[in-house]
Amino acid sequence: QGGDCAESFAEFGADKVRTTFNLLLRMGAMLRSASGGEIVHLARIAGQFAKPRSSVTETSGGVTLPSYRGDAVNGPAFTPASRTPDPKRLLSAHRQAQVTIALLNAYSAASYADLPRINRELGIDGPVRPVSMFTSHEALLLNYEEALTRFDPKTESWWATSGHMIWIGDRTRSLNGSHVEYARGVANPVGLKCGPTMDAETLLRLIDTLDPANEPGRLVLIARFGAGDVGRHLPALMRATEGAGRRVVWSVDPMHGNTRTVGAHKTRLLGDILAEIEGFFDVARAEGVHPGGVHLEMTGADVTECLGGSAPLVEADLPRRYLTHCDPRLNERQALDVAAAVARLLENAPMLGTERLLRPEAPRATVAA
Repeated sequence: QGGDCAESFAEFGADKVRTTFNLLLRMGAMLRSASGGEIVHLARIAGQFAKPRSSVTETSGGVTLPSYRGDAVNGPAFTPASRTPDPKRLLSAHRQAQVTIALLNAYSAASYADLPRINRELGIDGPVRPVSMFTSHEALLLNYEEALTRFDPKTESWWATSGHMIWIGDRTRSLNGSHVEYARGVANPVGLKCGPTMDAETLLRLIDTLDPANEPGRLVLIARFGAGDVGRHLPALMRATEGAGRRVVWSVDPMHGNTRTVGAHKTRLLGDILAEIEGFFDVARAEGVHPGGVHLEMTGADVTECLGGSAPLVEADLPRRYLTHCDPRLNERQALDVAAAVARLLENAPMLGTERLLRPEAPRATVAA
C-alpha cells in the first residue's frame, strides 16, 4: 500500500497517476516473486485529500494561520486566502478522484502487456497474471464520505464508494467517535492505525466494534510505532488478536513513527524505515502471525525528501527537490529499495496463517457520481 502523503490538485495529471501505478506494479512483482503468494496492490490515491494535523494553526514570521489540512479543505500556500477552508474544494476532490479512477482502470487493463517487460527488467521468472489496482485513503472528512455512501441491494450492505478501502487514523480511533461509527456501518475493508498509545484492551474493543462477525479480510491493523518502539508495543497487540482468534491482517506503516526534523525540513531516514519493517517481521514471526502488508508514503517522482538509499541522499540534498505539501515521501529509487528489503524478508518468512485471511471478492468500488 503506497502513494502520496496528501494528493495535490495543482500537481495532478495522467503522468503522475501512471508513475504511481507503475511503481506499485514493480514493487508488487518483486514481492510476489519472493513470497510465491498473491500481492494486493493498494494505492493511497483517489481520495487522500485531507490530513489530520497535530496543531490547528501554523505560525510563520509572527503571523498565525490555520494549518494546511489537505487540498479538500484548504490550500498549502501560507496566505489567509489559501488557508481559509472552502467547501467547494470537496467538489474538486471528487472530480479528481473520478478521473484518477478512470486512469487506474485504463492502466490496469493495459498492465498485462507491460508485466513481461517489468519482470525482465527485475530479473523475475514466472507466469504473468493481470493486476488490479485498488484505491485507499483515510476516511477523515465524514461529510465527504457520507455523501458517497451507497446501499447495494445485492449484498444488502452499505458501501463507501469513495474508495475500495478506507482507514481510521491513530488520532481519530476513539471508540465512541464518529469515525469509528462511520466505518463500522460500511462493508468495505477497513484499516485501523495502531500507534504507541494503543493498548490490547482498546484494540480488542475496536475490533469487536468494527468487525463483530470476525470476517476474513475485513480489518487491516496498521502498526505505526517507530523503529525504536515496535518491539516494545507490537507483541502484546499481536498476542491479543491471536489469543482472541481474530482474523485480522497485520500491516506495518514504517513512515509516521520515524519522522524527524533536519535543519528546516521534516524528513525520514531509510535506515529507520527498514529497521521498523524488520522489527515488525521479527515480532510477527515470534508471535506466529503472518506479516500481511507494508504501508508507505512514496512517489514515483525524483524527490529529495527522505534520506539514505542505494543512491544515498544526504542532508544537503533535501532542499533540491523537496516538493511535498505535508510529510516526506520516498522517491522511486528508495521505494524500490524498501521493496527489495521486504522481498528478502519474505524469502525467509513462511506464509503464516494466510488461509484464515481469505475473503470472498467484494463488489467493485468506484467513486460514485
